[in-house]
Amino acid sequence: MADPLELWFEFASTYSYPAVMRAAQAAEGAGVTLVWRPFLLGPIFRAQGWNDSPFNLQPAKGRYMWRDLERLCARYGLPFRRPSGFPRNGLLAARVAVLPEVESWRPDFVRAVFHAEFAEDRDIGEEEAIAAVLAALGRDARRLLAAAGCPPNKQRLRRQTEAAVALGIFGAPTFVSGQELFWGNDRLEEAVAWHQGHREVD
Repeated sequence: MADPLELWFEFASTYSYPAVMRAAQAAEGAGVTLVWRPFLLGPIFRAQGWNDSPFNLQPAKGRYMWRDLERLCARYGLPFRRPSGFPRNGLLAARVAVLPEVESWRPDFVRAVFHAEFAEDRDIGEEEAIAAVLAALGRDARRLLAAAGCPPNKQRLRRQTEAAVALGIFGAPTFVSGQELFWGNDRLEEAVAWHQGHREVD
């Protein structure tokens, strides 16, 4: 079985939005298996001395990013509404996304959360917003939210974030093919092509 291409993303990350919306189709078209890896950028940023998104800390960079995201979404045909608060708190969504029982429908959940955040300006940091996403997917929101908040699952997300650090990940989205890192939505196609040509098959 071929090694999968890993998609590491953060729910608060603006450029993760177009990446997660496009990744499955790009990977499928190339015959590449995609694995979805939610993690938290907050601890990574704090380790660099940042207490906020670099897009807020550097206003000129932030202005560019929002206009760039508008252009990208128009290009890809993705709905976009600039969030009234940024960055959103993606902790709860990430805890749900790492639940083992979510694995089979994780991509649907991830895309739905990003749509709620960047197309509908819903505050994904609020339990009600995540519950609504889960209900729309036909899932038991109350049970899943309770499971997401259990200590073993909180530790699961911490370990996943630590794994991201160990890989050398510093931003989102990041695609990982073996030892190769591809950072950014604009590296999606390159990552898929690289993985297609360099993956190992048992």
